[in-house]
Amino acid sequence: MNGLSAGALLRLALLGLGTLALVPLQLVVLRAWPAQAGVLPLRFHRLVCFCLGVRRRVRGTPPSPGAGALIVANHVSWLDICVLGAEQKLAFVAKSEVASWPVIGFLAKLQHTVFIDRQRRSATAGVAAAMGARIAAGEDIVLFAEGTTGDGTRILPFRSSLLGAAHQAMGDTESDVTVYPLAVTYTGWQGLPGGRIERGALAWYGDTELVPHLRHVLACGKVDVELVWGAPIVMGRATSRKEATRLAEATVRAARREAVTGRPAG
Repeated sequence: MNGLSAGALLRLALLGLGTLALVPLQLVVLRAWPAQAGVLPLRFHRLVCFCLGVRRRVRGTPPSPGAGALIVANHVSWLDICVLGAEQKLAFVAKSEVASWPVIGFLAKLQHTVFIDRQRRSATAGVAAAMGARIAAGEDIVLFAEGTTGDGTRILPFRSSLLGAAHQAMGDTESDVTVYPLAVTYTGWQGLPGGRIERGALAWYGDTELVPHLRHVLACGKVDVELVWGAPIVMGRATSRKEATRLAEATVRAARREAVTGRPAG
């Protein structure tokens, strides 16, 4: 990649070597010890954050391991996957096109990603069933509720359809599903606080190509990101999926405002 410093090229080489070492191990784990399939992706995402200079700050309380939670977050960049995946064992919901992307699609499959075909309305039920079964088995699933990446400066409206469908797929509509709101905010750039321009430059949306964006992140040297867990929302008998979605969106928006302005929301 032209224009990168020697240090950036070294970090990129380390990431490549680490990926080549972890991929065959993960293939073996998926076949021989599927219950441990989340361990190596956690290590991989931490390696990515280290090599790209991503520094994470976490506030709030995440779901307990094995509790089975539906995590509802905003979406800024492909980097979100590594930032969240470096915190704890998770699986993600992604659009079906991702499965066919070179390298990224293969890595997504290794992490047991749930793919959804947005062109087929009937596909939602199948995805919801898969989400519901895995949540019921104690797995934490991340749903980027905006349905796409934003521009880094604003949060798009959250969609409620998958939240309700996942609840129905649990097999018992009288049971409750715990929804954990999670706000992702990129707050720093090259060791300095970032503003609207910097946050927009780190976002990956529209027609932005992956390789130039990766080169840009490497050139930054340091990227600071803040993850804020909101209070759990119990969706089910007392709280509808639309109300749960509204509460989750409000929580994420308030946490993001606080992260950007440094002032408590309210």
